[in-house]
Amino acid sequence: MTLSENIREVEELGIDLMGFIFYAKSPRCVKAVPSYLPKSIGRVGVFVNSEQGYIEEMVDRFGLTHVQLHGQESAELCQALRQQGLQVIKAFSIATAEDLIERTSAYDHVCDYFLFDTATPAYGGSGKAFNWQILTDHYHGNTPFFLSGGIGPDSTEALQAFSHPLWVGIDLNSRFEVSPGIKDAKAIGQFVKACLEHR
Repeated sequence: MTLSENIREVEELGIDLMGFIFYAKSPRCVKAVPSYLPKSIGRVGVFVNSEQGYIEEMVDRFGLTHVQLHGQESAELCQALRQQGLQVIKAFSIATAEDLIERTSAYDHVCDYFLFDTATPAYGGSGKAFNWQILTDHYHGNTPFFLSGGIGPDSTEALQAFSHPLWVGIDLNSRFEVSPGIKDAKAIGQFVKACLEHR
């Protein structure tokens, strides 16, 4: 999220968390603190291989409650941020069962959540889904997770069919945008309503 009025609109839709991207190469990178920030939901800072000092600076400037790490951040960094009272979400790109098992094992006890996204040469933002059956068949960790990657207005049926005891939420992004960083509040509201009706 980048614009104050759009932030206010989306905050009112019954969501739990809102993301702010601090990765300069992303078209959604937030350049300055908006005049309005969400008050009733969690604020998530999204980082890619950032230094701990920069993350801490943005936590203070934006009043972040969560950090979402999309690069090759160490388990030690996750633990250090968590010890500061932050909720830590570590993102992993998934294409195969081997990706899932090899990449998550070192982080299983140092993060509050995982986020499973579609494998892409960049850091997220593919707009495409991966095979969620990989999680059903092979994720036996202890850390609850969010689904990400290509979830859009037409995903409700697939989400209703998916089940896992540690699945706690979904990450919405590019398929609910008017333009990068600007969300279609009406489409999100309709999607949230449809999901809740079939929960």
